[in-house]
Amino acid sequence: MSRQARESHDLLLGEWACLGLLYKKPSHGFAIAARLKPESDIGRIWSLTRPLTYRALEQLQVHGYIEQSGEEAGLAGGNRTLLSVTKTGRAIFRTWIYTPVVHLRDMRSELLLKLVLAEDCGIDVGDMLKTQRKNIKTLQRNIESNIGDSGKNDAVLVWRREIAEATLRFIDSIK
Repeated sequence: MSRQARESHDLLLGEWACLGLLYKKPSHGFAIAARLKPESDIGRIWSLTRPLTYRALEQLQVHGYIEQSGEEAGLAGGNRTLLSVTKTGRAIFRTWIYTPVVHLRDMRSELLLKLVLAEDCGIDVGDMLKTQRKNIKTLQRNIESNIGDSGKNDAVLVWRREIAEATLRFIDSIK
């Protein structure tokens, strides 16, 4: 998919991660990339290489969700450009973080990323989790009705049932 083909609100998960990391306070690309390394706090959920981090930041600027807001001295000389979230970027991030995850397959990555970013940004997502739980219960009922006697050997349906049950237990444990 080309850059222009995506809608401005149709961000990739790495772009949401970058936007969330800038939501709390301005930062520079190098610091954002460090938090998205696989062994970092955010990177253990969703990681990006440094080039992909800079590309995500570029896309956020193209969409008007972040902007340059100053400079600070770099450790190895030269200045680093500080980036800040725009008013539009703040609004779209809050909309995303308050929106429950649609697909069971995205619970591990998207839901967990939302929870960690919300905590980092001081955003209460309790209402989102209540809605998320209701949505999963609906999915669970649909899965159970599809499994029936003939679906007991359908690995995909059984997998979806197990993911739904595990996600419900997870949500209940963090409330």
